[in-house]
Amino acid sequence: MVETLAESGRIERESTIEALKAVPRHEFVPPERRGSAYADRPLPIGNDQTISAPHMVGIMCDRLALSEGEAVLEVGTGCGYHAAVTAEIVGDGNVYTVEYVESLAEDARKRLDDLGYDVQVRVGDGHDGWPEYAPYDAAYLTCAARELPEAVLEQLREGGRLLAPVGERRQRLVRAVKCEDGIDREEFGGVRFVPMQGGDS
Repeated sequence: MVETLAESGRIERESTIEALKAVPRHEFVPPERRGSAYADRPLPIGNDQTISAPHMVGIMCDRLALSEGEAVLEVGTGCGYHAAVTAEIVGDGNVYTVEYVESLAEDARKRLDDLGYDVQVRVGDGHDGWPEYAPYDAAYLTCAARELPEAVLEQLREGGRLLAPVGERRQRLVRAVKCEDGIDREEFGGVRFVPMQGGDS
């Protein structure tokens, strides 16, 4: 699967390719879905949430240009798959992830721990980010927000990057870089993610 994605040119960074190879995706999907674990598509994981397609996880890692040692905030832990891929790139102890649904957070925490990933997981509203460990070098959302969460932007260091699906019916993948004089915003193609929970929704 990963070799096919790499050959297609959709994923370019070697660190991303190696991370996708390293993470056992079948461990992150429900038992009844394991036959489709390595298909390049989203799969339901319960609570009206999904595990993202591998190509989308790879594209997001590439767009953030993650490097070893960077501190990364994830909003929307889900099953923990994307956090595991990120941890393979930036290293253990550098990924902090917030999940709105308590049962998903608990399951992801145990799964990541069982697989040997040192990822910090907490239950909370992702609109608030996780100020305790700020500032972050990068942050990303695995769910679609109406607009970029202000608290998450504030928790980035100068030069930090935020990548998020933005919009409701029509979503765009947006990258924002925090600069001294504001935010440098760039839009990529259309995407489709589950809606972000919490906030004023």
